[in-house]
Amino acid sequence: MKNQDESTQNGGTFGNKGNFLLVMIMILGVFVAILNETLLNVALSKIMDDFGITPSTAQWLTTGYLLVIGVLIPVTAYLIQRFTTRSLFLGAMFLFTMGTFVAAIAPGIEVLLIGRLLQAAGTGLLFPLLTNVVFSIVPFEKRGSAMGTIGIVITFAPAIGPTLSGIIVEHFSWRVLFYGVLPIALFVIVFAYSKLKNVTETTNPKIDLISLLLSTLGFGGIVYGFSSSGEGHGGWSSNDVLLPIAIGIVSLVLFTWRQLAISQPLLDLKTFKYNIFRMSTLIMMIIMMAMFSAMMLLPIFLQNALGYSPLEAGLVMLPGGIVMGIMSPITGRLFDKFGAKWLALIGLGLVANTLWQFAFITLTTPYIKIMIFNTLLMLGISMVMMPIMTNALNELPPPLYPHGTAIISTLQQVAGAVGTALLVSIMTNSSTRFMENTLVKEDGATLQILAMIAGMKNAFLLAFGLVAIAWIVSLFIKRSVPQEKSLKIKQGATN
Repeated sequence: MKNQDESTQNGGTFGNKGNFLLVMIMILGVFVAILNETLLNVALSKIMDDFGITPSTAQWLTTGYLLVIGVLIPVTAYLIQRFTTRSLFLGAMFLFTMGTFVAAIAPGIEVLLIGRLLQAAGTGLLFPLLTNVVFSIVPFEKRGSAMGTIGIVITFAPAIGPTLSGIIVEHFSWRVLFYGVLPIALFVIVFAYSKLKNVTETTNPKIDLISLLLSTLGFGGIVYGFSSSGEGHGGWSSNDVLLPIAIGIVSLVLFTWRQLAISQPLLDLKTFKYNIFRMSTLIMMIIMMAMFSAMMLLPIFLQNALGYSPLEAGLVMLPGGIVMGIMSPITGRLFDKFGAKWLALIGLGLVANTLWQFAFITLTTPYIKIMIFNTLLMLGISMVMMPIMTNALNELPPPLYPHGTAIISTLQQVAGAVGTALLVSIMTNSSTRFMENTLVKEDGATLQILAMIAGMKNAFLLAFGLVAIAWIVSLFIKRSVPQEKSLKIKQGATN
């Protein structure tokens, strides 16, 4: 233990130069992968025009991406224990790179979606692997700073995606979004092949195929059902919506029962015995719903309703992305000193306020005001995400780190997909009802814009309500104590 402490002091947050290089390689791969979660948001209008598709179909490029990640992540706890750090990272980057190439040359929406799903398969492995590595090599008292460094990637990458997309789409084809990522992904593969080392211990766990099937049906069914609600075939009362959601719920109930019944579960649900972990997971799910839905809805609204160009829509996101990148290591250090509670209360308060402001945007709302609102939204999210996640995982004993990481990552991504699908559905359905019921005598184009404004209002008000719930939950968050220290304290009290 003494040697570990000395190496930590000599090598900084990550312990030594070897560990630092390992984490930096992985961070670069994760950055490129997570960037793609929002890279297409500003480009969706152009893709819809090129392929002649509706917004509810185009949203599958985002929702499908998140869905595959959510379905795949439950397997990561098994994969992290079964394969070495090096082989798993290289395999994930290869999948992501193949998907990027397929998407770049896609002749139609079907092939483009296949490319996005391959990208997602790689991305789904990368983040849980990175988080587990950090918790394996970084001591408890340094984890806030370490996760703050990672948070630069996790928060900055999706926030900067719409800005890069806007700049590129303004002057080039949307395909450049994929061609530009390709050489970076190839560089990461080559660099990782020559430099990446193994830091986690491998075992030979068994994978329960029934659990895998149930988790796929469960998470997949729920996201598919929510996503289908906006496609105009009967809305929420359609069998295309109700049946997948029902299958998903039943499958998740059976999945939960099986995880508690078998000796080697796919996901060890003992993590939910820990109170802070439970509350933190709920907060993380809500913040992901708010972030990804806002990042998708706002660019579409700016272009289709307010008439801004893709570049202008992307630049609205730029200050927020910069703020997230700057704040992430700062909030990591603040977490190490003060814990997560006050960061969460302030951050969620900012998020709730900006979502409320977004709900009342009109045709006369100044461009700079929308930019300020989005910057405050990203500032709030940066204060919540990594501190809450670190606090949740800190409460777990080390053997549960892979399972805790996989559970949080799964529920985050599924919540992001469900939130995006749900709010797009609410926007679409509200807009349709507005056009059917309005008595305002306007030309067709003006009526469509007014309908979109009405739809956006309802979508953002729902997001505000969800974040308000998360704010209330954060009132009960406490600072985690490592299980080893907690056990010593209890033993000392007993003696």
